Amino acid sequence: MDKEKCTVDELLNIITASTGGITMLPSSAYDEVYPNLYVGEDTIALSRVGLRNLGITHLLNVAQGDSNYHVNGNNVMYHKVNIEYMGLEATDQMNFDLSIYFEKGANFIEKGLKSGGKVMVNCKQGASRSATLVLAYLMMKCHMTAKEAVRTVRAKREIDPNEGFLQQICNLNETLKKAGHFDKNTKLMTRHYLIE
Repeated sequence: MDKEKCTVDELLNIITASTGGITMLPSSAYDEVYPNLYVGEDTIALSRVGLRNLGITHLLNVAQGDSNYHVNGNNVMYHKVNIEYMGLEATDQMNFDLSIYFEKGANFIEKGLKSGGKVMVNCKQGASRSATLVLAYLMMKCHMTAKEAVRTVRAKREIDPNEGFLQQICNLNETLKKAGHFDKNTKLMTRHYLIE
């Protein structure tokens, strides 16, 4: 377990390590970042045919809204293709409190995966809001530390959460660490449960 306190700089170093310190935007519309868990951008999120072809059963839109910086989806358009939909109104700004959605988003992802489904988490570019919600899920439900979660997602997709979101991930890390959430026995029980 990472014993030191989580810092934004450390998380940024993990994100940019493979690109020589440069932040890169995703090179594809979507990527599977954890078994049956995908992070994607608006083009795949708005393609019902594309989602069905991937076998997506649950869609978590972390950019709900109708401005140019959001993705305007709704339950009706996805219900027709048997995709359970949740839209969260979030803005990709450093001062936006995305942590208010961490538990709700993590529970939705967990529900989709436990039902044997595939979950797509999207935002406009599939790099900041969606990646942050997936990091929170991995920390809260899979007992990964912030650094472990960032390494896991970054190994599969270029991500670029803003520094405000990374600070919220560090804050979540400290809260979970104080609660004993990352203790070895707790992690083993959770990983065993996920495998069964």
